[in-house]
Amino acid sequence: MPVRIPAATRTEVWCMGAAGVTSLAPFYLMAPSANERLTKQTTKWAPRWERNITFFRTPAERSINRIKPPVEKAVQRLEQRLPLEKVAKRVDRGIKKNLDRLGVKHT
Repeated sequence: MPVRIPAATRTEVWCMGAAGVTSLAPFYLMAPSANERLTKQTTKWAPRWERNITFFRTPAERSINRIKPPVEKAVQRLEQRLPLEKVAKRVDRGIKKNLDRLGVKHT
């Protein structure tokens, strides 16, 4: 009796579809007359997309405006706590030391 392969889950189907589109899109765009086809499809679908995107834009803007201040404060606190300047100077010194060791002139 042959062994049956289990059916693909919805996630697997989506991942394989995304991989296929991602890998085949460059070949599609290199094909002759791809530019004309892309232009034709864009002029056909762009007005519909623009109409539909306004449905999502207002709630998204509201959400962004609501979470923006706490995120900015968190980033500022994180920047103050991290020793970024020390690390950058240490990396710079290490690069210059290695360049000197190799005999390369640097500025």
